Amino acid sequence: MRKAPHELREIAGWMAAMDIGFLELRMPDAIVRLGRRGDEVVKLDDGQRDDDAPVTPRPAATNPPPLDTVTSASVGVFLRAHPCATAPFARAGVHVRAGQTLGLLRIGVLLLPVAASRAGTVAALRVEDGATVGYGAALVDLHSL
Repeated sequence: MRKAPHELREIAGWMAAMDIGFLELRMPDAIVRLGRRGDEVVKLDDGQRDDDAPVTPRPAATNPPPLDTVTSASVGVFLRAHPCATAPFARAGVHVRAGQTLGLLRIGVLLLPVAASRAGTVAALRVEDGATVGYGAALVDLHSL
């Protein structure tokens, strides 16, 4: 992944202003890790090594079933059930309606619902209960009805 120098300076400014010591950006084609050393922000690792083999895309499947992935709206901890309950909001194979709660995103003491974007069947829960997730992380896959 290549970022223009002004973009990295902007990210470094945000890190310094918010006193963030480490930042990891994950994208389909790369991972960028930035860390602070005093007031300086440095690139720690780009997730690629010189000896890595080039990545070849997988061939597209013929007529894949329609799949909608529900993603995280923020950084937080994904919870499959409310902290005061034992039953998860959703399980693989369960039919859900649009707007139905599939899990919670815990940000400090705040609990935000993770809602189904459309009616469908839960194909897979992509993260474990209690996993720390980033903005845009894939949480739940839904097969459209």
